[in-house]
Amino acid sequence: MSQSQGQGQDQGRSQNQSAPIEFRDERKGGRLLAVEDGVAVGYIAYFVLAEAPHALVAVHTVVEQGHEGRGIAGGLVETFYGIAAAEGVPVVPLCPYAASWAARHPDRAPAAPAGVVAAAKAQLDSDPALW
Repeated sequence: MSQSQGQGQDQGRSQNQSAPIEFRDERKGGRLLAVEDGVAVGYIAYFVLAEAPHALVAVHTVVEQGHEGRGIAGGLVETFYGIAAAEGVPVVPLCPYAASWAARHPDRAPAAPAGVVAAAKAQLDSDPALW
């Protein structure tokens, strides 16, 4: 699955303008990538909850050095919630950045049920590879 969010047209941009950011869901690798000019400039590391409702669990949000302050992290989290909504599953934001974004945007980031959050924490605790 791939979702794109552009920040302007690629044609005719000057050297000072950034290329549009494309968001790519690399589900098998547990990454939602932010890609600019073919290069990953940020990502959310996540996993899918093993049990129903198979929530998407955000573990880390990373923006590569030199790309901070451009809204990439917020775009990643917003896209992550959009993917979950399209799949009809909740998001468990265990990543501090994702959790703070969700708290600031409750209209776009519905809270996961407490039981789903507990199951996500238990799965994360039982599998260090998910960190």
